[in-house]
Amino acid sequence: MLAGVTEHQHGYADHKDAHLRRLKRVEGQVRGIARMVEEDKYCIDVLTQVSAVTGALQTLALALLEEHMGSCVVDAAKAGDEQAKEKVAEASAAIARLVRS
Repeated sequence: MLAGVTEHQHGYADHKDAHLRRLKRVEGQVRGIARMVEEDKYCIDVLTQVSAVTGALQTLALALLEEHMGSCVVDAAKAGDEQAKEKVAEASAAIARLVRS
């Protein structure tokens, strides 16, 4: 790292461990869904599990978005107009992707 240059801490840094735990749970749920399909489980039961995974990922996405807005966007707004516009545009695009999913 260059002298006098500080590394940017991502907005989710304070909750990184919790996010990783959630992702590990989701990973296990997805493996469980694959097993259900391999074992020809009832389609509604599989869909129920897909819905649970989708909900868990949406919860994570919203938490990350909130942390991004509260940290990265706020920091950019303090730094200057052009950086703020860029970060707001990034956040808007992320929100649009979430809404479409």
